[in-house]
Amino acid sequence: MAGDEAASKAATSIHRSPSRPQLDLSGATIQGSTEDKNPAIVLPNQSDELSHFAIDLGGSLVKLVYFSRQTEPAVACGSPPRKGGVGQDRQKESYYDGWRRHPILGGRLHFVKFETSKLNDCLAFIQSKKLHCSNPIIDLGGLDALAASNGSAEEPTVKATGGGAFKFADIFKERLGVTFDKEDEMDCLVSGANFLLRAIRYEAFTHLEGQKQFVQMDRNDLFPYLLVNIGSGVSMIKVDGDGVYQRVSGTNVGGGTFWGLGRLLMKCKTFDEILELSQGGDNSSVDMLVGDIYGGLDYNKIGLSASTIASSFGKVISGDKDLSEYRREDLALSLLRMISYNIGQIAYLNALQYGLKRIFFGGFFIRGHAYTMDTISFAINFWSKGEAQAMFLRHEGYLGALGAFLSYDKHGLSTLTSHQFVERFPMGAPYAGGEIHGPPIRDLNEKITWMDKFIRKGIEITAPTPTAVPTTTGLGGFERPLSRALSLRSDSSAALNVGVLHFVPSLEAFPLLTDPDNYEPNIVDLSDPVEREYWFSILSNHLPDLVEKAVASEGATNDAKRRGDAFAQAFRAHLARLREEPAAYGKLGLANLLEMREECLREFHFTDAYRAIKQRENEASLAVLPDLLSDLDTMTPSDRILALIEGVLAANIFDWGSKACVELYRSGTIMEIYRMSRDKMQRPWRVDDFDLFRKRWIGEEGATTPPKPHKRALFFVDNSGADIVLGVLTFARELLRRGTEVVLVANSLPAINDVVAAELPAVIAAAAKHCDILRRAAETGGLLFDAVSCNNGDSHESQNGSVPPLYVVANGSGSPCIDFRQVSSEVAALAKDADLVILEGMGRAVHTNYNAKFKCDVLKLAMIKNQRLAEQLVHGNIYDCVCRYESGQDSQTIL
Repeated sequence: MAGDEAASKAATSIHRSPSRPQLDLSGATIQGSTEDKNPAIVLPNQSDELSHFAIDLGGSLVKLVYFSRQTEPAVACGSPPRKGGVGQDRQKESYYDGWRRHPILGGRLHFVKFETSKLNDCLAFIQSKKLHCSNPIIDLGGLDALAASNGSAEEPTVKATGGGAFKFADIFKERLGVTFDKEDEMDCLVSGANFLLRAIRYEAFTHLEGQKQFVQMDRNDLFPYLLVNIGSGVSMIKVDGDGVYQRVSGTNVGGGTFWGLGRLLMKCKTFDEILELSQGGDNSSVDMLVGDIYGGLDYNKIGLSASTIASSFGKVISGDKDLSEYRREDLALSLLRMISYNIGQIAYLNALQYGLKRIFFGGFFIRGHAYTMDTISFAINFWSKGEAQAMFLRHEGYLGALGAFLSYDKHGLSTLTSHQFVERFPMGAPYAGGEIHGPPIRDLNEKITWMDKFIRKGIEITAPTPTAVPTTTGLGGFERPLSRALSLRSDSSAALNVGVLHFVPSLEAFPLLTDPDNYEPNIVDLSDPVEREYWFSILSNHLPDLVEKAVASEGATNDAKRRGDAFAQAFRAHLARLREEPAAYGKLGLANLLEMREECLREFHFTDAYRAIKQRENEASLAVLPDLLSDLDTMTPSDRILALIEGVLAANIFDWGSKACVELYRSGTIMEIYRMSRDKMQRPWRVDDFDLFRKRWIGEEGATTPPKPHKRALFFVDNSGADIVLGVLTFARELLRRGTEVVLVANSLPAINDVVAAELPAVIAAAAKHCDILRRAAETGGLLFDAVSCNNGDSHESQNGSVPPLYVVANGSGSPCIDFRQVSSEVAALAKDADLVILEGMGRAVHTNYNAKFKCDVLKLAMIKNQRLAEQLVHGNIYDCVCRYESGQDSQTIL
């Protein structure tokens, strides 16, 4: 495979540990939602043997990072094999049913924590997973996999960092028979942070006034930054590059202080118990406020309000209460604010001294606890007057352990790219609420049973709990954060997210985007609660029909009905979670919701819910194709291009994802709906750039020399049936006739009734029986082999006397939308010589990419099948049409 060749080249320049095999970090990515506190990391290209775990033994907590191999059944999501031309470099890849196999996962890094005082639990966990042994069997997500062994007779060594690497080395040697290879603690922290900030799109985020905002880091402009690691104590590290850092400050008041005082004052047994208590606290009964000193008045001269904290725990001095008379919740909140504010202030002063604008906080003190992050953020924002911001890391507590694991191979990080990360949110991943993962789910029945328990547990934990809004907070003269109590979730609530970030090595950024750094695919802003609820309702109302189709696609068996019910329950749980916390799965857009629905279907083994419907619609459309081609061939070029655009718009009405269109299906046949749609194709359309496109197509009226045809067109297609047969293929035929190469870009995996790349060759072969242009183009493109010439009299050749190739490629997606930050490598390669992009359908041209700008000509064609979207986007009505054309020069000058 191509990846093997790349790996072999990389191996020549990568240092190998003499006692351990090489760790292949290329394309590593997080498994877990953007809120998960101990997600795994995927290592897709790992094929060599390697060590199984690394460990960070701190004063309060032990953090473990361990590796598991996992192989999944190949998914037919590539493009069809071709002879010659495009795709020759793919011949080393394996094929499945004639299609390229694509490995989804190669390996994962898992993250587990233990209290240092319970080290025996950690040792027992390692033994139970056989992480210290050769050839352990590890099973995750129902898929058995053989973990790589080190294959060496040498005494096993394990990378370890933290003070406990010295303190507990003998215990690990005695109990597990392993020797610690100790790594410098600061080296590991910096290495782990740099790795995550470069590799993971949504690793870093801000959290202020209850609002979470994910931050995409520019890997070319990452340094310098301040890394504040809050463990038992606090270290503040100025990071200037890979391996280039300086510990500039720190404080002994950190997580250990919080935990220790919490045990003494509140008799709490665990760190998380203290955090939970703080959620219901009111510190005004414990802290001395400015108003307590000045008779309830502000100290306006120096800008201190009456509610400002003058002295943490200061009110206890003047009281006669015993400790037992104070509410534990109030003590916990006062303690949390005291430590958080002081850490925030010290961090800002260090950032100020070194001129740093970015401050990243990590370490297990934070725990994803919303109020902790809010308090630190408020401190940074206050002292910097808004010029600096606090940012947090999802793997906040595992930087050291991750860095230790990465030290098995201190190179190989430069090839990582966030374009290759695909986040998914299965309901069947092991849930532990921040505890140890397990047990594995081995089959679908277990997954459904587990999911039922998850739903019940989720309702129990995530239901909003009324909490008194704290009335005071502050450090050295500023007010409390303006946070909404119900939006500040505790650690156990945040841990309910079960997303998985997959690494897909074949994904790349689309090279024709004009401004890829600022590209945003989603047109619908779901941060608006009204808009969000509207689309949630749309998806909820469509669910019964989708379940009916999915169950029917599997023969309506009892098993299919059970899986259908489980799918519906799971997807409703996703929507419920997002209603409670819209940022729970990262930045939320309509495209993300639609893709989540398709992934949820696949999770419960519904691979193609509309398979039978697509086949039926394809057959009906192919039956009338010959007559349509004959009609088109009688037209002048000017009339024909108008008829072709009308045909694409009219055929785009066939969308089973639209409620309005589903109603149409119940009142008429496919061809009746198509004819009705064609009859309504009256210009001007709501968005009508057709005249501009026709000018580019045939030139100015009266011109003696026609414009030069496009060299290559990338045609991003939408639905099966009339859409692909009567709309897209007829338009593609005309492009081929003009001498333009055509690349039909279709989904890798099914989504609603969208056509899939694997289905297109059969559709094209059937259409080619009625059209010599399509037949010869498909042969040239490697889609047809030894096809017999048709006898319908269609002998039209292209303008230069030959027919260019027709290709079919998969886009790398299983969504009804398209995100041009992540397309297949084949699409990216073919785009380099393309000078025309055609986006067809509401999902690809309206829901996403309506405002996207490209370096080449772009034509966006769609019928809007949602009244609300039509009103908001084009000030029109349902079934209004969009024909939006921008030339390459226009696209570049607009920005």
